[in-house]
Amino acid sequence: MLSFQGENILSVNQLDREAIELIFDVAKRMEPYAKKHKRTQVLEGAVLANLFFEPSTRTRVSFGTAFNLLGGLVRETTGMQSSALAKGESLYDTARVISAYADAVAMRHPDAGSVAEFATGSDVPVLNGGDGPNEHPTQALLDLLTIDRELNRFDRSVDGMHIALVGDLKYGRTVHSLSKLLCHYKNIKFSMVAPDGLQMPDYVLDAVSNAGHQIELVSQMEGNLAADIVYQTRIQEERFPSQEEANKYRGGFRISQAIYDAHCKPESVLMHPLPRDSRSDANELDNDLNSNDNLAIFRQVQNGVLIRMALFALTLGVENKVQQYETNVPWFSRKRQS
Repeated sequence: MLSFQGENILSVNQLDREAIELIFDVAKRMEPYAKKHKRTQVLEGAVLANLFFEPSTRTRVSFGTAFNLLGGLVRETTGMQSSALAKGESLYDTARVISAYADAVAMRHPDAGSVAEFATGSDVPVLNGGDGPNEHPTQALLDLLTIDRELNRFDRSVDGMHIALVGDLKYGRTVHSLSKLLCHYKNIKFSMVAPDGLQMPDYVLDAVSNAGHQIELVSQMEGNLAADIVYQTRIQEERFPSQEEANKYRGGFRISQAIYDAHCKPESVLMHPLPRDSRSDANELDNDLNSNDNLAIFRQVQNGVLIRMALFALTLGVENKVQQYETNVPWFSRKRQS
């Protein structure tokens, strides 16, 4: 199993089932702090360098929030043009500099393999927040935690489930990483629901098949959404060779409440890595689903903070010290209590 302390988290390939279960156990212990029932200063004085060279809202803020909730400080760089990379500095040199300032790094970059390249020059743990179309390990972990928790509501488990992955499976790095994590579980049925030009890459299909899981490759939603988990992905238009090419697929995999009623099971859980494209010509998960109890997208967001808190605690070696630095929360700001 991965030792975690001082380690980089770059790929789901680093994780086995034992490591996943440890992360989930630590994440569960983070809930009082994420829900603001308690606060902890276990990382007081520690600095996170949040380096996001590609647009992001949820992931960037989630990493920063997770570090803050452990008592740490966050320094951010957003966009390539606001960094020395725009002046020709290498990722290695940037890493040597930034790791002299920080105690941990969270990084997103548009090029596959870029975060791993950066990590070769870093003296502190680096967490991959997404490297182009390649991987998104923390998203995969929060998705898997969400799947586990949602299925528990129906007395089901990840082992033996049926999952439908829908939409842009070619460029959607979240489903690449999630599929590889699910290889550590048993007897899963995968319905890969995508147009021919956007089907799952062969290397992911090979990994899933070699793990003994069942795979169906289909090109339409009708008749293929009666799954325990329906995980829809956004059309990754920024990764297409042209906007015209991306526009061919927009709106082709729209799920509304009517489609849910017609094609999903009553207990089918709806997931999406967000942002969902709510433009009228796309509407990937229609707003009329917002009152559906099985729409789990905002519970995914909450689980993301838990996962990232757990990874910071593990890589910085404080997972068993968090409660020692605990105090009460003197304020109240929650409109929704969960």
